[in-house]
Amino acid sequence: MALKVKKNYPLRIHEDILTAMKRWSDDELRSLNGQIEFVLRGALRRAGRLHERPPETIETEEQKK
Repeated sequence: MALKVKKNYPLRIHEDILTAMKRWSDDELRSLNGQIEFVLRGALRRAGRLHERPPETIETEEQKK
């Protein structure tokens, strides 16, 4: 499985949006960055703009027998 590379991107965001996102991330026990990615990923999925591959399954030794 290939590792996904994360890129740095400077983000300018209105203060009230940032405050609301920080409260939301605290409520869901995520980092602010993780919450922003979570929200963006959901919006991209709903808009049909994110085409993710399903997770690969890993066979155990018992399954191989």
